[in-house]
Amino acid sequence: MGVTGSPTNINQGTRTKGGIGESTLRPDGILKVTGEFAYSSDMWHEDMLWGHTLRSTVAHAEIVSIDVSEALATSGVYAVLTYDDLPAEMKNYGLEIQDTPVLAHGRVRHHGEPVALVAADHPETARRAAAKIRIDYRELPVVTDEASATAPGAPLIHEGRDDHHIGHVPHPNIVHRQPIVRGDAAAAEARADVIVKGDYYFGMQDQAFLGPESGLAVPAEDGGVDLYVATQWLHSDLRQIAPVLGLPEDKVRMTLSGVGGAFGGREDLSMQIHACLLALRTGKPVKIVYNRFESFFGHVHRHPARLHYEHGATRDGKLTHMKCRIVLDGGAYASASPAVVGNASSLAVGPYVIEDVDIEAIALYTNNPPCGAMRGFGAVQACFAYEAQMDKLAAELDMDPVEFRQLNAMEQGTLLPTGQVVDSPAPVAELLRRVKAMPMPPERQWESAGEHADVRALPGGLSNTTHGEGVVRGVGYAVGLKNVGFSEGFDDYSTARVRMEVIGGEPVATVHTAMAEVGQGGVTVHAQIARTELGVSQVTIHPADTQVGSAGSTSASRQTYVTGGAVKNSCEAVREQVLELGRRKLGTYHPAWATAELLLEGGKVVTDGGEVLADIADVLEDEAIDIELEWRHRPTEAFDLRTGQGNGHVQYSFAAHRAVVEVDTELGLVKVIELACAQDVGKALNPLSVVGQIQGGTIQGMGIAVMEEIIVDPVTAKVRNPSFTDYLLPTILDTPTIPVDVLELADDHAPYGLRGIGEAPTLSSTPAVLAAIRNATGLELDRTPVRPEHLTGV
Repeated sequence: MGVTGSPTNINQGTRTKGGIGESTLRPDGILKVTGEFAYSSDMWHEDMLWGHTLRSTVAHAEIVSIDVSEALATSGVYAVLTYDDLPAEMKNYGLEIQDTPVLAHGRVRHHGEPVALVAADHPETARRAAAKIRIDYRELPVVTDEASATAPGAPLIHEGRDDHHIGHVPHPNIVHRQPIVRGDAAAAEARADVIVKGDYYFGMQDQAFLGPESGLAVPAEDGGVDLYVATQWLHSDLRQIAPVLGLPEDKVRMTLSGVGGAFGGREDLSMQIHACLLALRTGKPVKIVYNRFESFFGHVHRHPARLHYEHGATRDGKLTHMKCRIVLDGGAYASASPAVVGNASSLAVGPYVIEDVDIEAIALYTNNPPCGAMRGFGAVQACFAYEAQMDKLAAELDMDPVEFRQLNAMEQGTLLPTGQVVDSPAPVAELLRRVKAMPMPPERQWESAGEHADVRALPGGLSNTTHGEGVVRGVGYAVGLKNVGFSEGFDDYSTARVRMEVIGGEPVATVHTAMAEVGQGGVTVHAQIARTELGVSQVTIHPADTQVGSAGSTSASRQTYVTGGAVKNSCEAVREQVLELGRRKLGTYHPAWATAELLLEGGKVVTDGGEVLADIADVLEDEAIDIELEWRHRPTEAFDLRTGQGNGHVQYSFAAHRAVVEVDTELGLVKVIELACAQDVGKALNPLSVVGQIQGGTIQGMGIAVMEEIIVDPVTAKVRNPSFTDYLLPTILDTPTIPVDVLELADDHAPYGLRGIGEAPTLSSTPAVLAAIRNATGLELDRTPVRPEHLTGV
């Protein structure tokens, strides 16, 4: 066995490398930057067909008739399906409320709703055949906002609702309502020396992932189907797909394929059921890949919102009360709207101490595009409004806006408006101090040593619209509050299977979860956790599929916390079995086997003093240890439907930004020069990935501040700009420098003390940019995104 009589000590050179706290490289990184990574749209199967979805051209209409005869007669077409061809009694799906039809039946409720499916031997054949389907629509009045949704006699988007929210909403066109009431806001208002009010509008943002919705469904000999797809939550997809196909869940086998970004847009189903239906009907593999136009209709978007806020403060700057009303447009189907309402209401106060609050948040059913999960999930919209309010109050009180925020900042032990106590570090004031203390970028940075300006650093960029004339600088600050993980009593857990065995004489760990790797770096972190807990350098990450228990969604900044916690938990169980095996086999060789605290490090069993007892390979020999366990964080509870009281969230995250902008006041063009960020991450498991997540979230927040918005016609409810030509996204030329100051204050309730990080920077970057533009122009600017006409008045 290679066991020595006199144990040696492990040294620095033999310790396991690549564990937590190190900036290990992503296993998929080189493949992605060289173009060799296989995304879901790259999948291929011999003899496969191509699927295509025919979508409604109107937003609200009765379907009078559908004629598919000409499409079916097209050469190369194998199947055409409509609602009447669905095989099971269940014909709807949904994350929480099953209100979304697989294919429209009787009426369409939004522009771009799926009506029919085509499978053909070539994608162009499928598209042309779909265009031959004749649909007779009788258009109906559209509901587009709160006024039209709740007016007397308003058309009901969903008649006969029977979901569990209908009993506490004032109108059937309201998906969900959540009040948060604490203290006496009316009485506190009388004590305020200064009161500011504001009405704000937050535009509809698209996740705009570069990899379009795509997947491959392969019919199986047992009558089931194997689905390879880019998604955020394999088991949620499975739960919705199987009933519609009329199959038990074990007959629908799902495997994650390469995901080209998600940001919430893949949490709902898109083409999954459609591909499976066509594959089962034709008996052939079916691939569906959306083009960019269809992608804009194929997934949910961020809820646009109208927000009314009122804040009061004493003359010395202490907040007295807050009232707000948040109206989120959920579009035609519920998606994640109930949970978004819960977040928007419970986080509406922001990272501040306010004892007296009166908050109401609702989500509407309308004929606008469906909205659901997107990075920030309800907290983004609220942060934009309450941070604008903080600047207004500071101005009214003639106080520095950062010092005003620090004076009212929450901290560990703060009682939130929901009655929940913040029981982990909440360094809001410190983050603001740090971000304010960062060096400022130089003035007139576009000027070079020569005579000519570097126009790339100016508003308008390479369009060469200015050389500095009319350009004014502005600086703005913001800080945000975001929850981590699923909330309101949801059973938020994850599963990890870990296997330890000897391969080629070396101990190897295999980690198997259903976590969707959508770019966040979870596969990297899982390997780091396994190296740390099991002391091995060789770690294999098994492809994510539904042959292991659920890992929950890759959303809510939860995966490192929850699935990382599950991997840690399973690794600890494997480690204990390895040590127990060693005690049985080798315990007589050294008393430390029975008396010392033992660890796995550098491929060896060692004492906590570093004394080597055995090689892990000698302990395992031909045995393999294989353990699958579930892991849960602390439970949460639902908010009271009248008062909003309850311990609704498991953890909070905080980020602060300072934005520096240059504004061409003559043309209304904005150049964001710098977006400095300070964020508490609890523990940086992979520091390089942490900074990347913070910078990515920062840019996504900047996008909605100055350019990103899906434009929906207010009369027809049709989408006007479903393309990357007309839906503007920040490019590398728009990206400012993003210095990041990472603070690590451990949350003792979380694995390794970590804190979910992916969403918090998206919150505060948007209001920081708006604050900087206001500072430069003196304009109030109460909406996102800010367009040139808002700055010039044209």
